[in-house]
Amino acid sequence: MVEFRLPRNSRITGGKHFPAPAGAGKVKTFKVYRYDPDSGQNPRWDTYDVDTSQCGPMVLDVLIHIKNTMDPTLTFRRSCREGICGSCAMNIAGRNTLACIHGHDECPGDKVAISPLPHMPVVKDLVPDLTLFYAQYASVEPWLHTETPEPQKEWRQSPEDREKLDGLYECILCACCSTSCPSYWWNQEKYLGPAALLHAYRWIIDSRDEATGERLDDLEDPFKLYRCHTIMNCAQVCPKGLNPAKAIAEVKKMLADRVV
Repeated sequence: MVEFRLPRNSRITGGKHFPAPAGAGKVKTFKVYRYDPDSGQNPRWDTYDVDTSQCGPMVLDVLIHIKNTMDPTLTFRRSCREGICGSCAMNIAGRNTLACIHGHDECPGDKVAISPLPHMPVVKDLVPDLTLFYAQYASVEPWLHTETPEPQKEWRQSPEDREKLDGLYECILCACCSTSCPSYWWNQEKYLGPAALLHAYRWIIDSRDEATGERLDDLEDPFKLYRCHTIMNCAQVCPKGLNPAKAIAEVKKMLADRVV
C-alpha cells in the first residue's frame, strides 16, 4: 500500500460518518479522504456506509452514489467512465487505478480506503494537482519533429515500424504510474517520471521523427532519466497494461549504445 503526501504542516483528523439508510441490503464502508485547502482545516477521513445494491459495480459508481444521495460536497474527477480519459485516477484500497474500471467487489474486506493519487498536491478531496505532471509531459515535445518537406498526403510508415509503437501510444496520462514511483515521489521536480519517459520513447522510436539525436540529448541527464531504478511499480499499476519501465530501459540502452 502506498501512502499519499499530506499538505505541509497538517495532519489527518477524525471525519464524519454517513450511515446507510434503514433496510439497506449489501452494505460496504468506504473511507474517503477529504481536504479543502481553502478551508484552512486539516484533512480528514469521512466514512460512508453504502448500500452497493443500489449502485453500479464500479468504485466510480459508488462515488457518484455518495455524491448524489449522501454527501453533495464530495469532489472527484470523472469523464468517460470507460477507462479511456484517465480522469478518475485515484488510490483505491492501496492501489493506484481508475475508479471507473475498478469494481468495488474487487476491493478486499468490508472497508475500502479511497484517497487521491499519492504524493501530489491536493486541489480538493480526491482531485490531485497535475500541473507539474502535464508540464513534464509537454517537455518531451510529444509531436512529430521533421525537417524534410511535409508530404501532400501523409507521413508513410511500414507496418513493422508502426508495430514498434504498440504498448506506448495507448497511454492515457492518468498519472497512476508516476505517482506510484518512489523515485518520482522524492525527485519529481527533476525526474520526468514513468509517463513522460514512456511518451519520450514513443517519439524517439517513431520512424517518421527526425529528431532522435536531439531527443536523446535532452534526456541524458542524471535526474530526468536516470532516477529510474526499475522498481516496476509503474508497470504493476498501469490500468492499460503498459510497461513504462521497459520503455525507460530502452532509452537508457540507446544512450549507452550511442556512447560506445
